[in-house]
Amino acid sequence: MKSLLSRGLSLTVKCLSRPLSVVTDHRIRTWLMGGVLVGSSVVMPVQADGIAGQPEVKLFIDELVKDEGFDQQALESLFKQVENQDRIIELMDRPAERSLEWWEYRNRFISDLVVQRGVEFWKKNQKTLEDAEKTYGVPAYVILGILGVETHYGRFRGGFRVVDALSTLGFNYPRRATYFQGQLKAFLILSREQGFDPLSLTGSYAGAMGIPQFMPSSYREYAVDFDGSGQADIWDSPADAIGSIASYLSRHGWAEGKPIATQARVKGKQFGDILEDNPKPGMLMSRAKEAGWTALQDVPSSAKVRGLKLQGKDASEYWLTLDNFYVITRYNRSNLYAMAVYQLGRQVQSQYQAQLQEQSQDNLQAKADTTP
Repeated sequence: MKSLLSRGLSLTVKCLSRPLSVVTDHRIRTWLMGGVLVGSSVVMPVQADGIAGQPEVKLFIDELVKDEGFDQQALESLFKQVENQDRIIELMDRPAERSLEWWEYRNRFISDLVVQRGVEFWKKNQKTLEDAEKTYGVPAYVILGILGVETHYGRFRGGFRVVDALSTLGFNYPRRATYFQGQLKAFLILSREQGFDPLSLTGSYAGAMGIPQFMPSSYREYAVDFDGSGQADIWDSPADAIGSIASYLSRHGWAEGKPIATQARVKGKQFGDILEDNPKPGMLMSRAKEAGWTALQDVPSSAKVRGLKLQGKDASEYWLTLDNFYVITRYNRSNLYAMAVYQLGRQVQSQYQAQLQEQSQDNLQAKADTTP
């Protein structure tokens, strides 16, 4: 059954370029009844006009009608069903990256349970992860690190309606209004292109969607149909989530086979010259050595590095990060996030390999026990 949006979202039977199969309940049939957008999804109670009466929303609707060919009446009907969420503003004002030290942040996202879930996910999706690495050059442990930090491998994807989150931030969060209005525009265009009911999709308080938590603009630009189903389904297809993350990192400059980060020791009075808030490395490793930095893993003298100081529970940690670390920060512009992804991925990789080795030994032992 195809999922159709009203003319207001510019998706009719005539303009469908290809059939859209129902992949999940995110694609819910919508009919145009008497010029009003009516979806079969459950809509939370709202005030009579939702946020549609705000002047900024009216201007936004006018622009979509003029620039993107949307229908005014249907958009007005849609926004009457959109809710402003005060809770979203509260969460935006205190994200973990700004309120936690590194050791607290690490403990929040890395645990034995999360590592084991990563191992299980790897085992279930081994072939897909191998294919993604062959296609995009991004190693499995990095993809698994992102999936673990973002949603615990799809378990926690957020419970806010995406349209509520983006509208709340676009029209009631002035500090980043321009960005989130752009994401809302991308989301409505995405809903039109893919046949989604915009009132049914849920995600994070910032409007990130699916297993990999893509923002709408990222979905349109980087999401891939990695399982060959005909549509990039980052909500319920682990393969598409894996391929889309690898696609994103590759397009942002991932260097296959190159290091990400290494812990370091420091000495002397000049090591602070290498510390840099900007995650993009700009200092040669040879210069870092002169300033008192010793990498605990081999880093070529010609490689560009950046010094990073993180607050551990008992003492400061010093790290040298490289270009691939910077690429991870393009997914989420936080040093804490990128380091959590790196360390979680490495722990999952270590545990996965250990369990494979143990299984191999058990198989050999079982074979020996049955040999006459």
